[in-house]
Amino acid sequence: MGFEQLAVLKQQFEKEKQAKRAQSKPVAKPEHKPASAQAAKPASEPASKPASKRTSTPVSKPVAKPPRPPRPARPAAAPVAVRSKPVDPVVLTIGKLQKRFPKAFPKNPSPKLPLKIGIFEDLLAHATELALTETELRAAIKIWCRGSRYWTSMVEGAIRVDLSGEEGGRVSPEDGVRATKLEEGRLARVASKAAAPEKAAVAENAAVPEAAEVAERAAVPDSENVAD
Repeated sequence: MGFEQLAVLKQQFEKEKQAKRAQSKPVAKPEHKPASAQAAKPASEPASKPASKRTSTPVSKPVAKPPRPPRPARPAAAPVAVRSKPVDPVVLTIGKLQKRFPKAFPKNPSPKLPLKIGIFEDLLAHATELALTETELRAAIKIWCRGSRYWTSMVEGAIRVDLSGEEGGRVSPEDGVRATKLEEGRLARVASKAAAPEKAAVAENAAVPEAAEVAERAAVPDSENVAD
């Protein structure tokens, strides 16, 4: 036999020895764990997983919204201006006279009194005190000495008064008659207005110049008879 054949035989013997050794070794049995440990394992695994998730993912807090700016307050509604009729300047002047000389210029419903002849000149002396002009005083006296309240006071023999309410003369018969006619004319115009408005307008226009002339004579110092 050659060396080559011996080497092959040795290799075969070695393989057979190794095979016998492998067969002679005992097979390792799987380790049996108790049932309590097997049951606890599944329960513990799910509990650990959520914990890991909570630690791994950061919890995002809700972002606070910025506060809304306050709404601008609505402006209050402007009060509605009530249009009033303009006051006649003569009425304001008469108001000053009634406040300063209440006995000579009594307020309604007190009856008027016949004024002293030349009382206009007495008023001019108080023009600066009253802050009134001559024109304003003249217009106020003309209006004051017109109408039923004044004409009915102009009875013959009635006492005329000055600014302080003291006696300043007597009403003459002529002044009494003139005042009576003026009052009768006023009553006639009122009656004609109720009966026929168109005729009343004509009568009113015809009577105005006469009444204005009488008032003018009574109000200014040129008059010798009536203090209007």
